[in-house]
Amino acid sequence: MKINTPLNTKYAELIDLPKIEDERGNLTFLEENNHIPFEIKRTYWIYDVPGGQTRGGHAYKELHEVFIALSGSFDIKLFDGKNYKTFSLNRSYYGLYVPNKIWRSIENFSTNSLCLILASDIYKEDDYIRDLQQYKLDYGFKK
Repeated sequence: MKINTPLNTKYAELIDLPKIEDERGNLTFLEENNHIPFEIKRTYWIYDVPGGQTRGGHAYKELHEVFIALSGSFDIKLFDGKNYKTFSLNRSYYGLYVPNKIWRSIENFSTNSLCLILASDIYKEDDYIRDLQQYKLDYGFKK
């Protein structure tokens, strides 16, 4: 599934996931093409991140993702080649949708945090943009 999104951090958005409250404990769920704006082809999670470490540091040509803080907290810093925007995630009933062509890094992990990522495609090394300077050149942003 190809989603065409203009290159702009404003297209990243928080998604309210359903929250069913119960005295026995709360429940949240998600459904692809409903709460998540794409078909989920891959899921992965990041955990046991040592203090001060940053994850990510890349963009994707085609892939779209949703980030969820299942436990703890962390910040997702986005860059569209011109503007930076930071989202702090700390609730398991919110997801952050990040479209393709947006540079992302994950930082400020709390102790025992767990970051779940839902992806619109399987792992493809050639979809990654790993060089920030090349990213800026490819998308027309120069210093």
